[in-house]
Amino acid sequence: MASAADEDLVASKTDGFKVGEKKTVEEYAKLVIGLTAQIDQNDESLNRWKASLGISNSPALPVDPKDTRRCVIHSLALEVPGRSDITIDLSVPGALESLKSKPFSIKEGAKFRMKASFKVQHEVLSGLKYLQVVKRKGIRVSKDEEMLGSYAPNTQEKPIYEKKFAEDEAPSGMMARGHYEAISKFVDDDDHTHLKFEWSFDIAKDWK
Repeated sequence: MASAADEDLVASKTDGFKVGEKKTVEEYAKLVIGLTAQIDQNDESLNRWKASLGISNSPALPVDPKDTRRCVIHSLALEVPGRSDITIDLSVPGALESLKSKPFSIKEGAKFRMKASFKVQHEVLSGLKYLQVVKRKGIRVSKDEEMLGSYAPNTQEKPIYEKKFAEDEAPSGMMARGHYEAISKFVDDDDHTHLKFEWSFDIAKDWK
C-alpha cells in the first residue's frame, strides 16, 4: 500500500498524453537525416535541435555496463543572489542522510532557486521532472513540480548537465518562521524514480 508521502509525490498527467516509443540516439540521428536532407546544415536552429536530441560528433562518455542507472544526480545546490551557493555533493557518503538531519537556514522573504547537476547515460531520458512536498508539523504546506526536460546521454563535449529551477521566495513573518521537512524525487515520463530523498530547512529572521 502506498504511503501518504508517495501519494503526494505523484507527477501531474496531461489527459490524452501517451509516452511515445523510445528511440536511441542512433535512431534519432537517422530520423533527422531524413528530415533535414534539404536544409542548410549550418542553420543555427537546426543545430540546436540536433543537439537537444543528443546528435553530436563528440564521443560518448564511457559508461560502466554494470551501472544500469539512466540518470545520475551528482549535486544539488541552493542559489541565493549575493551569497555563496549551498551545495550538496551527492557522491560523498552520507550526503543524502545529512540533508534531513542537518537542516540549512533560509532568511524569510529571501529569493532563491535550486539547481541540480546530473549525468544521463545509456539512452535518451524523456521528461525528467522534480517533485517536492513540504510539510510543517506534519501538515502539507506546499507541493511543487518542475519540468526539467529531456536529455541525451552525455558526451565528452558535454560531460554534465546543470539545470536551474524557477526562482522561489521564502515565506516571511513570525508565523512562517520555524522548521520545515520536505521529501523530493526526480522522476521521468515512465514514472521511474531516479532519486528520492528527505531533507529539512529552517525559515529564520536572518541568515545564519
